[in-house]
Amino acid sequence: MKSLRTLLACTALAAAGSVNAADDVKIGFVYVGPTGDAGWTYSHDEARKYVEKELGDKVNTSYVESVAEGADAERVIRQLAAKGHDLIFTTSFGYMNPTLKVAKRFKKTKFEHATGYKQSKNVGTYMARAYQGRYLTGLVAGKMTKTNTIGYVASFPIPEVIRGINAFTKGVREANPKANVKVVWVSSWYDPAKEREAAETLLLQGADILTQHTDSAAVIQTAEAKGKFAIGYHSDMSAFGANAHLTATVHNWGPIYLAKAKAVLNDSWQSEDLWYGIQEGVTDIAPLNKVVPADVKQLVETKKAAIKAGKLRVFDGPVKDQSGKQRVAEGATLTDDQLKGFDWYVEGVEGKMPKG
Repeated sequence: MKSLRTLLACTALAAAGSVNAADDVKIGFVYVGPTGDAGWTYSHDEARKYVEKELGDKVNTSYVESVAEGADAERVIRQLAAKGHDLIFTTSFGYMNPTLKVAKRFKKTKFEHATGYKQSKNVGTYMARAYQGRYLTGLVAGKMTKTNTIGYVASFPIPEVIRGINAFTKGVREANPKANVKVVWVSSWYDPAKEREAAETLLLQGADILTQHTDSAAVIQTAEAKGKFAIGYHSDMSAFGANAHLTATVHNWGPIYLAKAKAVLNDSWQSEDLWYGIQEGVTDIAPLNKVVPADVKQLVETKKAAIKAGKLRVFDGPVKDQSGKQRVAEGATLTDDQLKGFDWYVEGVEGKMPKG
């Protein structure tokens, strides 16, 4: 796996020695939710704008928002390819098979699929090590909870989401061994009404801090209205609850998008499986709320620095599962393949995992 620094250097070097035949590169983006002003889709669209700003008239970008996973996604992706887009980013897990299907027909088009695990000659994949930010925000939650119950609004029980729940809970339990994390599943990436209902349910169950793996700001808004704390996801959501918002795990897709756009421009693009995190500047956390004590801020900064330096991996052992069985021994850690296949809860998560 190449480092982001290496990838950018390679594209810059290739650009110095090659000339692209086209006047510009057409780049299309497929979004699962509305662009809005917070959340998953917002973070991808900010990266699109970043590419435009950096490359100017060398690129021409467009996007389609609120595209349902499945047949609708295949139709939209196919239309973008048919309209001559050179590079298409498909930004939701459920777009994986539709992307691969369209790519077989449009072999000259380059595709990049977010959070997927299947590649082909003209399809690459990319993902953020968001679990690193999750772990750091879990430390904050563990230190700030008074009830020792933290609520988690989750979308779908896929490894990406389970990995985030586990990393968050690991941080919570390191900071506060008495705290537990309750999970409510909403079976949607973006549904403000369902997210709000789940948040209210968790508060009724005793949670005094909420977090989420969903796209809207409904969880933050609910916490703000109820006088509780919350931790955002995908982007800084403090504008939706200045008092409630403790911090957030945030994504910066800009460096990946810029590198891939440059690679298409200079004809050096290749299919890869990229997974970048804090070290590469793709994963981070939002500024901490002023109510977070100085010692907690210092703890987070120390752990973040250790991750950035490669001295700390979130799932270093010992790690126990929900039943108390040791899954990772002292001195060992979970491999990337194991992280990408997470299908069990760590100790400290309450409730059963839904099927499918």
